[in-house]
Amino acid sequence: QLQLVESGGDLVQSGGSLRLSCTASERTLDYYAIGWFRRAPGKEREGVACISRRGSSTVYADALKGRFTISSDYAKHTVYLQITTVQPEDTAVYYCAASILGLCQQVGVRSSDFGSWGQGTQVTVFS
Repeated sequence: QLQLVESGGDLVQSGGSLRLSCTASERTLDYYAIGWFRRAPGKEREGVACISRRGSSTVYADALKGRFTISSDYAKHTVYLQITTVQPEDTAVYYCAASILGLCQQVGVRSSDFGSWGQGTQVTVFS
């Protein structure tokens, strides 16, 4: 059973930093690409970043590139999303998801490429 659990969401002041974690079941990172997505109130789910199996490559959403960094720790079977200079617009539920494709697609971080999803973690940015 492939399991994904997000953590690290919090209330954070505008301009601060936050690191989200996605802990996967054992050996998941050997086979699956892991993506980060977010859904803000009243908006569609948006792809943020993707890391390929074993951390071999990364893909970022063009609009968000620069403030988001995705990384992984194989020993901890965990994928991280570092967010810097957070803005009120970053307020959303953040989800991680796994893709059987194994490699992030250069066309973008698309929900349709991911089949297993975590429960989400809330990030709220205040000014």
